[in-house]
Amino acid sequence: MGDTFNTGTRIVQRDGLAPSKRLQADICIVGAGISGVSAALEAAKLGRKVVLVDSQPALGGQAVNSIIATFCGLYSNGTHGYQFTHGIADDMLDWLETQEQAIFYRHGPNTTVVYYDEVALGRWVEQSILNAGVTVVLGAMLNGVEVEGRRIKSAGFLTRYGPLEVEATGWVDSSGDAVLAWQAGFECREPDKNGVFGTQMVVLENINEANQPNRDEIGARMKEVGDIYGLRRREGLGFTIPGRGIAAMNMTHVETPLDPVAASAAALEGKDQAMRAVDFLRTEFPECFGEARVRSFGLPGIRQTRWIKGTHHLTVDEIRAGTKFDDAIGRTAWPIELHDHDDGHHWIVFDKDHVHYIPLGSLTPESCDNMVAAGRCIDADSAALSSVRVMGPCIAMGMAAAHALDIAGTGSVHQIDLREMHRRIADNVEREHYRWDSAELASVATNS
Repeated sequence: MGDTFNTGTRIVQRDGLAPSKRLQADICIVGAGISGVSAALEAAKLGRKVVLVDSQPALGGQAVNSIIATFCGLYSNGTHGYQFTHGIADDMLDWLETQEQAIFYRHGPNTTVVYYDEVALGRWVEQSILNAGVTVVLGAMLNGVEVEGRRIKSAGFLTRYGPLEVEATGWVDSSGDAVLAWQAGFECREPDKNGVFGTQMVVLENINEANQPNRDEIGARMKEVGDIYGLRRREGLGFTIPGRGIAAMNMTHVETPLDPVAASAAALEGKDQAMRAVDFLRTEFPECFGEARVRSFGLPGIRQTRWIKGTHHLTVDEIRAGTKFDDAIGRTAWPIELHDHDDGHHWIVFDKDHVHYIPLGSLTPESCDNMVAAGRCIDADSAALSSVRVMGPCIAMGMAAAHALDIAGTGSVHQIDLREMHRRIADNVEREHYRWDSAELASVATNS
């Protein structure tokens, strides 16, 4: 007896007059990186109806899809510092710790950095967003914003399945490039000279962990023989969770222009630079990388392109001084890490007791009452932004954006009750909680 198949089809033709699909929300978040995901989860906890939109076909932004591999700026300085950001960050860390070989705390001489498995982090993001009941739209490019007075009313998106329109009371621009603010016609900032370089990450498997060179060894050799391999950047490092034989290598500098053709060309150049770096590692450090294979390339990693003009322009002097603002919503002590020249970067660390803060004013555009920025497109000078755009404080920014819009309701984010705001996000500004047990901290104190 032969198999029976359903072979029926129908003829269809696009109706050029067909209306866009429409969604309505309390809060629409444009950009599903770590700051956007944090904003979405926090807004959902507050009982808000949330729509989360991203241009990529997957959630997680650069944290997952560019394989950044590290959570930086999440702990105070010192080998075992206290945790700066809580809430969503606690949920994420607690879950990753339950997964096999998904997280590793590297207690370095300056601070604690969290290495993570990008696949595990991606699953946490997806499961958390699904469980929160957030409406997700992926592969959607912003194609226009309707503004009435000082408020964003709606935004149009293009997807491969047709156009989409979202109406919302409040908006979060966590796009990384201030796409929502730019399309709405609000004032934005761009570098007036050289831009900030991004990075093309590459994950290598089958490395020999026992023979890993340190960062200084790699950098010194890159400076010596970089011309032979055609290397643009002359420094590099890798992130390895012990026992996996896998390293995420951060060894390239890639231009990130705000132009579609130039950006595409830069992405291809970035992969070429990454493969040159892999050839360098295999040849110059064969004991560790001689048998290594490329497991995956991340999407181009972008550090800074365009950002909003807020009610407060955060400066490097305020970062250095540790200025604590009345409207502070997050904190970090991450070094100034400015990648503004081709072959290297500025790396300026702070002392053990240093903390610097992010004001709500850097998240709120001057010209808009119902939008808050989060992530790398908040208002700051390039050096200051290089210290606060890392993932620890980005989680705090996303959470703060959700609370600011929740408090504002149909009013203005510029006129919210700051005492209520501080009450809600106090843990991310004031709390000093050590994730390490007392025995581990005592051991550190004894050996220091």
